[in-house]
Amino acid sequence: MTTANDLARTPLYQWHVDNGARMVDFAGWSMPIQYSTITAEHIATRTAVTLFDVSHMGRFRFSGPHGLAFLDSLLTRRVDNLAEGRIRYSLVTNEAGGILDDILAYHMPARGAEKPYAGMVVNGSNREKLSSWFQVHVSDFDVGFSDDTLESAMIAVQGPKAIEVAQRVTDLPISQMKYFTVTHCPFAGADATISRTGYTGEDGIEVTVPAAAAEQTWLQLLEAGEPFGICPAGLGARDTLRLEAAMPLYGHELSENISAAQTGLNFALDLDGRRFPGCDVIAKTLDAPDMPCRVGLKLTGKRVPREDYRVFDADGNDIGVVTSGTFSPTLECPLAMAYVSKQHSSLGLGLNIDIRGKLHPAEVVALPFYKRTQ
Repeated sequence: MTTANDLARTPLYQWHVDNGARMVDFAGWSMPIQYSTITAEHIATRTAVTLFDVSHMGRFRFSGPHGLAFLDSLLTRRVDNLAEGRIRYSLVTNEAGGILDDILAYHMPARGAEKPYAGMVVNGSNREKLSSWFQVHVSDFDVGFSDDTLESAMIAVQGPKAIEVAQRVTDLPISQMKYFTVTHCPFAGADATISRTGYTGEDGIEVTVPAAAAEQTWLQLLEAGEPFGICPAGLGARDTLRLEAAMPLYGHELSENISAAQTGLNFALDLDGRRFPGCDVIAKTLDAPDMPCRVGLKLTGKRVPREDYRVFDADGNDIGVVTSGTFSPTLECPLAMAYVSKQHSSLGLGLNIDIRGKLHPAEVVALPFYKRTQ
């Protein structure tokens, strides 16, 4: 039985505890699920700015001139042509086309005497699995591998006011950073790496600093954001935010038992002339009529569909399963993502979800459910 003392702790753990966060076991880490309420933190992210401790995310380094070529041999998306300072989303698949993780690949820019190198951010729940996976394959390349997770902290600043807040603690013109780019700069008095990706559907950045500088960086961001109503947010709001933005979550929309061919993430599947684990299986099944597909479902009322609830067509046939569901604070209705048969994926189609023994009507709607105005 895992106890609180067995869980890994981020460099911000004590701050979370001292400030009333409700801590939970998440992928072997003691993480804040919420500070006030999930809804309040969700709305604060949509309307102002929040801070998330995402230090549990794995941070890998592939050093040497062949780092990107090595990753290109294992990722579903081409990265050997990734320009310095750019980031690319991809999947890591096994030989059967199942998903080991979804990741962000970085071409880290030079810093001082340090040469550019390939970096990666992976889901915290898959860090050890992927570390082993890459170490098994790295022997075929002249590449050095290291897991830098425990040496650093990662803070996500998210919301329409995120860039204004971050700008107050750095001279880097953050607003000029393009989406999916990364750079190094002094930030809140620390030597930081700044990326601009996000997992909430809002604008923002991620700040990676040495573990010893984590609390200093966190506190300076809270102070800088005070005029904007900044607040810390936990993993509960992060989940409802990403679901509204239709971003898949590992263990729900993605897993080793789910084929990359069914996810709808075709932009992350570069199949022409490339070899990576599972590429032939994915290519063969990508357009197969019996391959399930990911859809968005919108319900009326207040009952919330949850993971593993079954989906039925109008004739009562079981045609799929819910992977994630929530009551949307932004849209004020229940939402879900599900995998259903392709013939039941048309927009506007009426389906039913079994919620505790009773069928509730749902409509197939376009993804994402929510998209911010630019």
